[in-house]
Amino acid sequence: MTNTCKALITGITGMVGSHLLDFLLANSNWDIHGICRWRSPLDNISHHSDRINKQDRITLHFADIRDYMSLQDIFSTNKFDFVFHLAAQSYPHTSFTSPNDTYVTNITGTENILKSIQIHSPKAVVHVCSSSEVFGRVSPEFVPIVEDCRFHPASPYAISKCGTDLIGRYYAEAFGINTQITRMFTHTGPRRGDVFMESSFAKQIALIEQGYIEPSVLVGNLNSLRTIADVRDAVAAYYLAVTIDPAPGSYYNIGGNDSMSVKDVLKFLISISTMPNDISYEIDITRLRPIDADLQIPDVTKFKCKTGWTPLYTAKDTLSDLLDYWRHKVKLNKGQFLQR
Repeated sequence: MTNTCKALITGITGMVGSHLLDFLLANSNWDIHGICRWRSPLDNISHHSDRINKQDRITLHFADIRDYMSLQDIFSTNKFDFVFHLAAQSYPHTSFTSPNDTYVTNITGTENILKSIQIHSPKAVVHVCSSSEVFGRVSPEFVPIVEDCRFHPASPYAISKCGTDLIGRYYAEAFGINTQITRMFTHTGPRRGDVFMESSFAKQIALIEQGYIEPSVLVGNLNSLRTIADVRDAVAAYYLAVTIDPAPGSYYNIGGNDSMSVKDVLKFLISISTMPNDISYEIDITRLRPIDADLQIPDVTKFKCKTGWTPLYTAKDTLSDLLDYWRHKVKLNKGQFLQR
């Protein structure tokens, strides 16, 4: 009888981490460990509270990836078969005002995780979550973007993810750690943080529908072109990356099938609201980035050929579920949110 595999998810309380937890519980028999900071809200995994309290396949560890010592008890007492490194400062706009925090979290944090794996779980298969933002400002002739397109980061966040990406490949080449690096393009869905454009739009519309704010959505750059994927498809892709013949140092672009401008995303969300003819929008200059990565369209041939992965959700399905998520949150909290 084989032993049950043990997996670690850093950032387990985030949107992606919580959906990956859902996926692994439903599609594997693995024991799942998660790292979260002591002050991290647990809302996204609260539906697993009973299992967490009973340690029924779920064990939480409180640590900070920026603090190497805080990780040592976790890694020295557990031999992990799989590690999904998702924890990050993930909001590009914030990185312009907090670049140092972004660099330390995303670069030093990744170094701390991979060094801990090298010492304590060197045979683990490791998913390192990079980002499509590493490509930054891409000329139209290089769209759709292939894996070997040159990096041209357009924010401190993107710069930090270049570091994450390169550290992941370095640990494969230098130490033989089986890292799988993914550059996931725009992905969203239920539990998406309200600092991201499509989730901010959905939240504002939900607040408008309940009469908490005026019927005008605050927006930033509406001209950026994005390929939208569903977070539930994203976590299925991450599972395949570590389970289907993973070769150390592999790197993949991953993204959905549907490309839309930010303006198209906004218009669709307004169109499915309960008051589509009454909601307008206005530019909020604080939402504009100093530089924007405005052509984020991936070529995902390499990953699909390797794994057979294909998205199950359309962009419209995803955005509809995102709006329903915010409708539920607004009703539950009686509109007691800061607007974003």
